[in-house]
Amino acid sequence: MTPSTPVLRQRAHGLQGPAFVRWGLIGATLLLLGVFLVVPLVAVFTFAFQKGWAAYGASLVRPASLAAMRLTLLAAVIAVPLNLVFGLAAAWLIARYRFRGRSLLLTLIDLPFSVSPVIAGLIFVLLFGRQGWFGAWLLDHDVRVIFAVPGIVLATVFVTFPYVVREVLPVMEAQGSDEEEAALTLGASGWRTFWSVTLPKVKWGVLYGVILCNARAMGEFGAVSVVSGHVRGVTTTLPLHAEILYNEYDLAGAFAVASLLTLLALVTLVVKKFVEWRSQPS
Repeated sequence: MTPSTPVLRQRAHGLQGPAFVRWGLIGATLLLLGVFLVVPLVAVFTFAFQKGWAAYGASLVRPASLAAMRLTLLAAVIAVPLNLVFGLAAAWLIARYRFRGRSLLLTLIDLPFSVSPVIAGLIFVLLFGRQGWFGAWLLDHDVRVIFAVPGIVLATVFVTFPYVVREVLPVMEAQGSDEEEAALTLGASGWRTFWSVTLPKVKWGVLYGVILCNARAMGEFGAVSVVSGHVRGVTTTLPLHAEILYNEYDLAGAFAVASLLTLLALVTLVVKKFVEWRSQPS
């Protein structure tokens, strides 16, 4: 027996609760958003433009600022495609096969979520630093990893590699493998099945993961700070460059650089919401 319409309305009203509770929760939410989100955003752009547009632009076109932008883009350009390939391969493996050690693999994929970025940076120092496991061999072959660009790229790859696989895996598991099995039965090769059947079904999950991965790659601070050495104009990304300027009491320059990262975060949120909207079933 299904409940009548008045009963359903009564239940819905009961779930909504009294009006003062709803408005109280809405007010508390808006207050918290204002204090912890809106006010900091306004402060960033206020300090960035406190000396005018000319000073703002001059802060961004300094050689050290441009070098930080290039290094940030380089780390993201390398890390995101690597994590895209890894994420698709790992998601395919975990979603389509059952094997011993599957749970362990999932745990290892989630490791960067649970390990502090600073600890992740220290791990690379212990591996590739002058006194690390591979330090002597790298020194003999004149290869620099720590306090150089390769270390920054490695740290960025490490902290970002779960994002794509964690967005694609649930989509693959939800979609199932019926269409792929049908394509293989009809004579399609494995690659043809992947490109024509699997990838179109998970494209929104892939794009969503890439967006999050890119945002984290450009905004990473902790792990990159440990392995960079803070060599201005050489191993400083945008977050590190903003910190250096702030420590030198160049508030306008520091917040000008921070405003770029803030704009990146806002663009990421807009693109994220667009992807979520497009991925909804019509």
